[in-house]
Amino acid sequence: MTLRVKRIDPDAVLPAYQREDDAGMDVRSVEDMTIPAGGRALVHTGLVFALEPGWEAQVRPRSGLALKKGVTVLNTPGTIDAGYRGEVGVILFNSSDEDFRVSKGDRIAQVVVAPVTQAQVVEVEEVDETDRGAGGFGSTGKS
Repeated sequence: MTLRVKRIDPDAVLPAYQREDDAGMDVRSVEDMTIPAGGRALVHTGLVFALEPGWEAQVRPRSGLALKKGVTVLNTPGTIDAGYRGEVGVILFNSSDEDFRVSKGDRIAQVVVAPVTQAQVVEVEEVDETDRGAGGFGSTGKS
């Protein structure tokens, strides 16, 4: 799979794997900003992805930011569809009680490229019964 990437900002850094066997590539900010405590912001990457048909890119949090700073990707995973040709933006949420400073060049999220499977939707009159049935959250057993 080849991910074609266009820089639309001269400060943009191409996504990169940090280690040979990593699943996610880091993406970086092209702007300086402060995300207030409890706030959220769209952080620009200056990149446009051209994914091949049948593929998607998932925008996911960086575990270090989440653990150390309480900063995560709000709509995780964010999905970049193969047909989208706009700038990749990352919605960061600061769950901490301190403002979070994003600097140009900071690694803000990771992107995982994955194949897409589309389901064939068929309306039915009835569905089969299961042991779980219609049980909702927490219905699979004791914690």
